[in-house]
Amino acid sequence: MISELIDLLRRRVAIIADHAWRDRDAAGHLDGLKAVSEEISAWTAAHRTEVDAQMRHYLGNASYQKALAHLEAREEDS
Repeated sequence: MISELIDLLRRRVAIIADHAWRDRDAAGHLDGLKAVSEEISAWTAAHRTEVDAQMRHYLGNASYQKALAHLEAREEDS
């Protein structure tokens, strides 16, 4: 479950970092970013009660970089 969220957040970071795509096809790049952001929102709505308060805060405020860092830190501690 959480691994799905991590994948979505990493995919969003990868899209943002893909400057070649953005430069070649700005509209397509924006569509890709919107699509993954919508997937993150849908995941959040479906799993809101399954994550801790800090994660709900990050996701609720679209602080996706912080959410990813929070999850990756938990992975390292495991």
